[in-house]
Amino acid sequence: MDREEDERRLRDWAERLAAELGMSEVPIDIDAVLGLAGRVAHAVVRPAAPVSTFLVGYAAGLAVGSQAGSVPEDEIRARMATALLLAARL
Repeated sequence: MDREEDERRLRDWAERLAAELGMSEVPIDIDAVLGLAGRVAHAVVRPAAPVSTFLVGYAAGLAVGSQAGSVPEDEIRARMATALLLAARL
């Protein structure tokens, strides 16, 4: 497979999974998620990448659920910034 095909499959997978999880309305910035995973993998250890993306998503979800008027995209960006800052300190 070529890179374009991989990107299409990744985008399709993310959209299908989001739909199955009841999150179709939440935009997915795949490049930002992959960027976070890459930075963490290099700064910490490779297995820290999926753990970090999970924790960022979970923390953003908790914030949206507990703060009236909170915007999912803003909460995700804020949690990603926290993770990137922490990784940069290592």
